[in-house]
Amino acid sequence: MENAILLLDDGTVFHGKAAGIKGTATGEICFNTGMTGYQEIFTDPSYFGQIMVTTNVHIGNYGIKNAEAQSENIKINGLVCRSFNDKFSRPLGDSSIQEYFESNNTVAIYDLDTRSIVKKIRTQGAMNAIISSEVLDVEQLKKMLKEVPNMHGLELASQVSTKASYFFGDPHKETKVAVMDYGVKKSILQCMVDEGFYLKVFPSSTSYEEVKKWNPDGIFLSNGPGDPAAMDYAIDLAKQALNEDIPLFGICLGHQILALAMGLETYKMKHGHRGLNHPVKNLVTGLCEITSQNHGFGVKVASIEASSEIEITHKNLNDDTVEGIKVKNKKAFSVQYHPEASPGPHDARYLFADFKNLMTATQAVVK
Repeated sequence: MENAILLLDDGTVFHGKAAGIKGTATGEICFNTGMTGYQEIFTDPSYFGQIMVTTNVHIGNYGIKNAEAQSENIKINGLVCRSFNDKFSRPLGDSSIQEYFESNNTVAIYDLDTRSIVKKIRTQGAMNAIISSEVLDVEQLKKMLKEVPNMHGLELASQVSTKASYFFGDPHKETKVAVMDYGVKKSILQCMVDEGFYLKVFPSSTSYEEVKKWNPDGIFLSNGPGDPAAMDYAIDLAKQALNEDIPLFGICLGHQILALAMGLETYKMKHGHRGLNHPVKNLVTGLCEITSQNHGFGVKVASIEASSEIEITHKNLNDDTVEGIKVKNKKAFSVQYHPEASPGPHDARYLFADFKNLMTATQAVVK
């Protein structure tokens, strides 16, 4: 096995073994605490621009199944793990993780102390990092790492969005939803189709006027990567939809876009939420949910408290951060977590039905 190096922005160096392709990868380093679902994590467009550390020891042990991918290819910039298992036990697996990384031109490093890396991220916060199996000179890697842009202020959604609009679902369904693709996961689209929606998925920068030509019953603001405050085009679209009171539903990045459109503020979190077991309380029903999360930005509580137009509907029970909002006197709501939960629990899938009820009520008024 060839050697590889992981260098963090604070100068910390980790030595490990190379996996995937021989090469170099850069990006913001983050960690996910999920014990399963590594393929869904790799292919989630929300992770574009990031190097992923998996806290679960064994990665690759049940192989890769093509149908479980959340997008067309791997979206993480690189992988850091303890055990990179090329041999897999799943009879239905389509390929090994090594074959998958090679076919997706992705770099990985393993056989290092991931526990200490995660502790450092939790203590010092998210930072840029570089993995290399082709450059093993630390000083040269330091120079390369200085050129990597900071995630704060970085617009990335346009890089993972579809380049052309497309349809998804049954065209005979009555409820039409325009999906703004900022990095949408396939499982989110499938959940909306299962709820009875016919979807038209639009490129991220599509104008509101173009979306309106399709005459949708509602607009969905998807998950995705990068800093929401850098997405003026998405914020403008949400503002126009709010002005016309078209039903709006946002997930993750879409949640932040809705907040910004309402004049709220977002901020870069210390290390974000990424995992499958984050407890969230629904403040409307009083019930608690176990949720799947993946975000490095959040909505400032103080800006919500200063607004008379926003109601907090969900909060994180670990740190009291905002997990859901509703716009008063408007047909618009959003959540910070992933209710489709691929991977993860299904506690929050009722939100798709809530969106349907919102649009159904609007349709009844129109008729």
